[in-house]
This record gives sequence, C-alpha cells and structure tokens, in this order.
Amino acid sequence: MTKKLLMGNEAFAHAALEAGVRVVAGYPGTPSSEVTETVAKLHASGAAQGIHVEWSTNEKSALELLAGASYCGARTLFTCKQVGLNVASDPLMSLNYVGVKGGTVLFVADDPGPISSQTEQDTRRFGNFAKVPVLDPATPDQGFDMMKAAFELSERYKTPVIVRPTTRVCHASTFFDVAEETHAKPIPEEGFEHGPRWVIFPKRAFEGHGEINERLRAIAVDYSTNPVLSAFNPVDERRVAGQLTRHGIVAGGVSAAYALEALRLLEERASERGVQLPSYRFWQVGTPFPFPERTCAEFTKGLADVLVLEELDHVLEDELLAFAGRTHAEYNTHGKLTGEARDRGENDVDDILARLAVYLGVPELAEAEEATTYDNADPKQPLPVRPPVLCPGCPHRGSFYAVKRALGKKPAVFCGDIGCYTLGNAMPLDAVDTCLCMGAGITMAQGFSVIEPQKKALAFVGDSTFFASGLPGIVNAVYNGHDFTLCVLDNATTAMTGSQPHPGTGVTLMGERRKPVSIEAVLKAVGFECIVHADPLNLQQSIDAAREAIDFEGPSAIMFESPCVQLFKPAAPVVLDAQRCTGCKKCITEIGCPGIGFDTDARGPKSGERGQAFIDAGQCNGCGLCTQVCPFDCISVVDAASAASEKKEA
Repeated sequence: MTKKLLMGNEAFAHAALEAGVRVVAGYPGTPSSEVTETVAKLHASGAAQGIHVEWSTNEKSALELLAGASYCGARTLFTCKQVGLNVASDPLMSLNYVGVKGGTVLFVADDPGPISSQTEQDTRRFGNFAKVPVLDPATPDQGFDMMKAAFELSERYKTPVIVRPTTRVCHASTFFDVAEETHAKPIPEEGFEHGPRWVIFPKRAFEGHGEINERLRAIAVDYSTNPVLSAFNPVDERRVAGQLTRHGIVAGGVSAAYALEALRLLEERASERGVQLPSYRFWQVGTPFPFPERTCAEFTKGLADVLVLEELDHVLEDELLAFAGRTHAEYNTHGKLTGEARDRGENDVDDILARLAVYLGVPELAEAEEATTYDNADPKQPLPVRPPVLCPGCPHRGSFYAVKRALGKKPAVFCGDIGCYTLGNAMPLDAVDTCLCMGAGITMAQGFSVIEPQKKALAFVGDSTFFASGLPGIVNAVYNGHDFTLCVLDNATTAMTGSQPHPGTGVTLMGERRKPVSIEAVLKAVGFECIVHADPLNLQQSIDAAREAIDFEGPSAIMFESPCVQLFKPAAPVVLDAQRCTGCKKCITEIGCPGIGFDTDARGPKSGERGQAFIDAGQCNGCGLCTQVCPFDCISVVDAASAASEKKEA
C-alpha cells in the first residue's frame, strides 16, 4: 500500500480496481470523467492488471457491453453523470429484471447547481424508479469504502448497484492508502452459463419482478444490520443531562458533512457565548434506497421533530413522511417541502448552520461575531458576473460567424447541442436558439423545417456528440427527406469534459490506435448528397461552404474542421496597429473573442475620441479570425505559416 493525495474520483477508481473490477466502460461527463481516466492511466502504467477500459460511444452502449461481461462473471464498472443515466436507462431497467452474475456497479455522479449540466435530476429517484439499490457517500473516504461494498452487494443479490456521489465529493481531495498494483478478480471457471434466465421474455420478467421485490426487502434489512453496510448509516446523539432528545437531524450525501461541520460551529459558538443547545440526534443516511427502516425506527424513537438536509430532491424527507404515516409516529418532518431547506442547487455550511440554529431554537448563534472581509472589499457589493464564453481562438466561433454571414437576412433557426459550442448562444454570436439534450439538435431542426419551411433550419453538433447520439437523427433526416443543414463542429476531441478521445480520433483507452471513424463516410453511407468542408478559421472559405450547403434542398452537411485550442501550442498573438484602428469595435461586436479588449481612453489618428481595441497577449492564441473581420486591416498575424503548420500537426 502507498499513501497518495487523490481527488475523490481518482480514489473511487482505485477502490474499484482493488475490488477486482475487470471491465470499465462509460461516457465522459463532468463530474464523473476522472474515474475512467484514472483506470486508463493505471492500466497504461502497468499498475492495474487484467482489465479492459474504454470510452464507449454512449452510455447505452457502455452498459450493454458491461452486461455481457457481467453475465460471464466479470466485475464491471459503469461511469456517467446524471443525465447519462437517462441514455442508459433502457438497458438498466431490463438488466435489473434479468439480474447480473459478476458485480455490476453504476457510478453516477450528480451535479447540484447545476454546475455543468442541463438538469439537477436526482439519481436517488432514478434508483427507486429502476428498483436498483443506491449508495450515497458524504465524503471521498466514505465513497471509497462504498465502491468496494457495492461490488459485494451486487454479487450477493445479483443486482446492479448505483453509487451516487455529487460534484463536491467527486472533486474534493484527501489522502488515501491505495494498492500499488491491482489484479482483476478471476472469472469463474464456468464463465457464461447458458439458460433461460438471460432472455427477458414476459414470463422471465414476471419472475424477475418478484425477485427484485424480495431482494429489496432483504437489502433494506442489510442496510440496518450488516456491519459493513450499516456503517454507512451512522447515528449520533448529543444529550443534555435531564433533557429528553426531541430534535432529530437527518442528512444525506455531502449535506451530511456540511451539517456535521455546522453543528460543530454551533457548539463552539454556544460554548463561547454561554448558550445551551438542546439535545439532538443526528443520522447520516448513506443508503437511501431501499430505505433502512429499522434504523429509521430506532432513530426516530421519542423525537418530536426531524429536520432533513439533502441536495436536489426531497427523497429522504418523503421516506420519513411515509414511515411516519405507516407507523403512526408522532414526529413532524421539516425540510424542502416545508420551506425549511433549500429547494434546489447546492447546500453549504453557512446556509445549513443558519437553518439549524433556527431549528434548534438558538437563532442568535447563526451570526458570527465578526465578519471577515478581504482586500478592503465591500461585502455588500455583489461580485461582477463573468458569464462563460468560448475560449480565445476557439474554432467554433468562426463556424457560427460564417454561418450567420452566409445566411445574411434569410430567416433561420439554430438548433444547438450539448458541448462547448452551446456557448454560441451568447452575444454577439447569438447562434444557438435551442438546446435540449445530446443529439436532439439534429432531429429538432427537422421538426422546425416541417412546421416553418420558410425558415432555414440548421443543427450544430460536435464530433463526439455526433457519434454518441447523432446517428439516429441523420438517418431520420434522409429517410424522411427533411430539408435542414447539419453543421458538424469537428475539433478532434470531447472538449467540454476534459478532451477525451472518441471514435473519430481513433485513440482508445487501451492504448491501441484504430482507424478513425469518418463522419463524412457515415453521412455518405446514410444518404447525404451535399457534404462540404471548411476550416472555420478561414472566414471566406467557411462562408462559401455554408452558402452551398444552405442553398441545397434536402439534408446537407458542413464539416467545420479545426482542432480544439487545447490540443496545440498557441501561436504568437496577433498584432493591432494603433495608427490604423478607427475604434469601430467590429472585431469585438462581431465575434466576441475574449482575447480582444477595448480601451475607451486610447487615442489614435483615426479613432479620435472613440477609444481603440487592443489585443490581450495573455489570452490571444494567434488564430487570426479577427484579422479577417477587421474592415480596416488593422490586425495582422505573426508568422502565419508557422502557426498553420503547428495546427496541422496537432
């Protein structure tokens, strides 16, 4: 064993490997991506022996692959973020009915906020809906233990098991003792055993449903009595001599860690000010589904009130209400449903402290004695809003701009998709009208073309998303003859989630290089007759290509091809000639690159009192798009040939 400082996701990968996982598959999505990436790094270094790891084309493909491996007896790990589980829901719902052989753990990272997602959906709800057990860690340390326990639980009951950390647990860091080398658990000698249990006919599904119901009842008991699993549901009590404990506090996930810290601060403040806190009982629910009712019965005994602290949905609150109804318990439940806890987004220590102070009858302890400010900042003044923008030099900026230039005054609707390019909705580009879910832009554009044929419908999709969920939409377009233009923003990576490879790159996590899957070949194969190519940083070329595709009747495609700025070394910043700048601001108002600023105090022979643009050398990567936008040739590229050569190599 060796001690390492690890991010939560890195630690979860080590835990799965130490548990003997043999096959790991998923699709990248923040905040889950580092689990699979860590497994791949450890495999490449030789530290993880006997495993297969891959980024699958999407979550559905990943889980189906793992189902096959599990049927042979291999321990398998699936990774995704909360919306990714939607894509995998089809196989998951049936897999639970069929059952598994090798331990099958679904690592599904939820994103309260949301910080980088379309939704705040709660995977605990999904586990209940799918009738799949859920483990919900409060800290990376607990998540490490839960990952190992989840494999054992899965094999004991032949069920998939969900481990559901949230963003702060995934990305927090601490020290772990981890094995220097791991080996996958051996496959049982018999391997896959043929039999009717693996074929989900109606009769098998009926039997499977009964098996599910029986094992959920048994797992709920295990959550309360099994030494390993019950440790994830600790109960603690603070007693005041001669006083009955009438207040209960229930928390799940990272909110349990926040609540414990808030209680510690309250105790500290109470001691300093000579205030007496009432007795209270605290319960962390680390196994929210199936709900550990035996522990709940012990916890709620004698309580008059229970405050529930959790992120996203009122899952634990619902369970406590239902338990009180069934058992005619006398406690009152407080939380999201009563307006006494946040109804969305992330919790934090300060907010929970304030709510606990009111709940425990000591509201005066909610305020610290002295507020700390930094750098003479006025705490009453809000921080400036910094909206997300495309990176300086991002090729997507050129793609959006060229399409709008090509359209001119022609009415159009721009259907976006999931990825960095969703930021094309921001001004001044204003080129994304819709964004629903991965791949939806392609088929939504077809819907617009049916109802509003007077408008040109365009769909923007990234190269990774094209493979993940765009294929059915392009087939639908050809089959039904929809008139729309597909804009493929091919930057040679899955940029938004950390630059992971995809089928179009030919790079795999096992270290092998495959022949890249050609998007153009796929489009031709399904029947696209108009496919044009352009470098989005070559403005005129891109405008001409866009016009050709837009004017075509029927499904057409523009392949905008230029690598992500994260994949190559930046070129020298462009140079702006202050003697020629007129202060027209077109370089700013047309493309909105953060590498260009404007100095209202600058003066020049042609700008007069208007101010002048300037280049932020710390951000500009020399892409040269602005040089083609400036109407007065004030901006020029330094050593353009060298920059183009470096990009081509990247």
